[in-house]
Amino acid sequence: MNGSAATPNARLVHRRWREREAPDGDFLVFADGSLLVMDLLRTRPPDRPGDPRAETWHWAQILRATEWSTDDWVEVDSARATHVHGASRAWAGESAQHGSIGWVALTRDDEDSTLEWLAVSGWSNPFHAVTLDDTAVTAVSTAGRIWTFPRDAPQNVKITADPAHPGARR
Repeated sequence: MNGSAATPNARLVHRRWREREAPDGDFLVFADGSLLVMDLLRTRPPDRPGDPRAETWHWAQILRATEWSTDDWVEVDSARATHVHGASRAWAGESAQHGSIGWVALTRDDEDSTLEWLAVSGWSNPFHAVTLDDTAVTAVSTAGRIWTFPRDAPQNVKITADPAHPGARR
């Protein structure tokens, strides 16, 4: 969606990003103003129902919108990590509105931190580390999960367990 023509919400998305706000929920918002509604699915094998270390996580796209509205915005001003690579910058952080909300953004590394895309998850927990390379933005959540977002298709995020997280299986 990143390369699409601008939608009616493009200005709104950029203004809200400059104010460090994002739609409240599980969303990917793009610079062109389009939005993907996402759903965090966590599954456990039947033989280990009470073991969070056995969970697999998937952030699945459930709706794509070029025109949308919301009255519910959360602040995304609490950046806990940033990383520059080339002319781009990755950001990761948390929303002060609720302890489980984490966010990751890809911007240009310019004076305005011009937004490319922003991912907000109401259930990821805060992201405390982020790295960026030519192909992906990789963020680590305090829930012990590594989220690897392809730069050009962040909706295809891959979520894996963080082997360095306390309580991880060794």
